[in-house]
This record gives sequence, C-alpha cells and structure tokens, in this order.
Amino acid sequence: MATIKIENVFKSYGDNHVHQDLSLTIKHGECFTLLGPSGCGKSVLMRMIAGFEMPDQGKIYIDDKLAADSQTRIAVPPNERDLGVVFQDYAVWPHMSVFDNIAYPLKIAKLSKETISEKVMNVVKLVNLTGLENRMPSQLSGGQQQRVALGRALVGNPSIMLLDEPLNNLDANLREEMRFEIKDLQKKLQITVFYVTHDQEIALAISDRIAVMDSKGKIMQIGSPTEIFEHPVNDFIFKFLGVSNFLTVERKSEDFYIGSQKFIPTESLDISAQRLAAAFRPSDVDIERQGQGLRGKIIRSSFLGANMDYLVGIEDEIVRVQLNTYDALQKNLIFKEGEECLVNFSGITWFDRDKMLSDKEASK
Repeated sequence: MATIKIENVFKSYGDNHVHQDLSLTIKHGECFTLLGPSGCGKSVLMRMIAGFEMPDQGKIYIDDKLAADSQTRIAVPPNERDLGVVFQDYAVWPHMSVFDNIAYPLKIAKLSKETISEKVMNVVKLVNLTGLENRMPSQLSGGQQQRVALGRALVGNPSIMLLDEPLNNLDANLREEMRFEIKDLQKKLQITVFYVTHDQEIALAISDRIAVMDSKGKIMQIGSPTEIFEHPVNDFIFKFLGVSNFLTVERKSEDFYIGSQKFIPTESLDISAQRLAAAFRPSDVDIERQGQGLRGKIIRSSFLGANMDYLVGIEDEIVRVQLNTYDALQKNLIFKEGEECLVNFSGITWFDRDKMLSDKEASK
C-alpha cells in the first residue's frame, strides 16, 4: 500500500526551525495537498519524503517501510523509494527530445531499447504529447514542457508522485487546464499524490484531503476541500482560502450590534465572547436598494466582466461584495460610488474577535 507516514519530524537550518514535531499520514491512492504560504516549509517536507534531505529528528515511512530515521541514521536513497518527483521549474533536459527526456530514467536503469520505446510511447500518449515525441523542449509551450516532466516522473511506474508547485510558471489558463489533467492522471493510474502549493484554488480543485500549514510550519487543519472551506477551525484558514471579509460584532445582553446598527444573526452562535468577528466571502453578501438590512454606502464600484465588485462601507468598516453582472443588471443593482444600499448576508462563519487579535500578536 503506497502510504506516506511522517512521525514527530523536526527540521532546522541554524536558528530557523522549519518543522517541530510534525506528524502526518497520506493514505494510499489519495491526492493529498499540503497548502500554506511561501516559506512555511512545504517544499522542505517534500524533499525529506523524497530523500533529498534528512530530518533532524523523527521518522518517515513509505509503504510501511522505514525510509528515514534520524536516530539510527537510516536513509533510503531517493532512487529506491519508488517515487516520481516533479518540480516547479520542469527541469527538462534542453538538449534532449521529448522521447529522450521521458526515457532518461529507463536508460539509467539499463532497460532494453524495445522496453524503453514501449513504456515511453505509452506515457507520451498518457500525458497528451502524441506526435511531439521528437521535438526539443525549446519547441514546446510551458504546458507541454510540464507534461514532459510529468511523463518522465511517471515512466518508471511509481506508486507515489511528489509534486512541488509544478504549475507556478504557467499562465492562468494553462494552470487551470493542467490541474484537471493531474487529477485525471491520478484517478486513472490510482497512484498516491503528494502535492505542495500556496495556491488555494489548485488545492481545492484536485485534492481528496488538504492539510493547511501556517507560516511557522504548523499544520492547522486537515480535511476534505469542503470541510476545510466550509468549516475552517480558525480565521487564518478562512483568510487563506480566498478573499475574506471580517466585521466586528458587539454582543450587548441578548442583542448584537455592528457599530450603532442592530444586527440579527441568522445562524446559531456557540461562542460566548462579547466581541465577535463575522467572517464571510464577497459572494455571501446581498445588497439591495430597498427593504431591510444594514445601512451601507458604496465606496468603490468596479466592473469585472462576469461580476460587479463593490467596496461597501458599513459604519467604520469596509466589506467587499461581488454580484453576478447579469443579475445585477436585471435587478437594478448597478451602483455608483457614493450611493447608499442595504446589506444582508447569506452565510457567516463566527470567530472570537479578541482571540483572533491575541493569536495574531502571538504569531509575530
């Protein structure tokens, strides 16, 4: 079973403590994404799994076999870990054709020419490079070069694929195309994928499970994309998973206020704090010209094609709102800067405001 198990791993570079007592299990056959900000240690963990670096403390198991142990100094070489690795910069050989780039691991293994040809052409078809096998990397687009890197990692039929920000150097359209291709490959081949990225859209699109890591290398939450997005355990995760709004809500006896305006939550609250933070996405906000709601004022109005994007002032706070442009036109909700509006919410996640502020101070 192609599983990865990390037990109590520590890793430092001088005074920089990247990982401290990190434990994690990636299950057989799943696409598992490690999501976190740049510099939090995602790639360091992947390099330890691959065997390019050694943990200072702790153990790493691959397929229930000990691959790295700081205490006994066991360190299985990278080429014996049954892994395929794809890096951010592709790392294709510029002087080799597509065929020869993909064939390289098989030539190192000294397989026969017939076996190499069969395996390479099967992979060429798998990664949608049929007809391009004789081209040089300079004749390929960025997306095609990334497919070459994927093909080279897959040709040895590994049980686990490690992907380190492989789509970063592609433009937006290619990133979207390639993330679905990677997920399709994972499903088709039934291999375990460990993917590291700072891009929440990619993580939400391809993952069976996601681990969100903070800037200090600590795993904050593990769950399915839906669980992580709908039920974040703290405000850091809520912010990290997309554009976010936070409104300060004061509890006064049994009533709630945003500034001087009374506010009636539609969700049940299980937080007893006096100061709350109402967290929501721009798409969770409804604005109207008439009816009931919080009084607001349009500070900025932007046409973004499919969406209208507004900044709305509510008392002393500002929230971002997005409406579908077609709906806004149909309902006379194209506002100009300076116009007044009424604001309601279709979904709120609640946090303790004072705890958020104390956690922020502690993380500095």
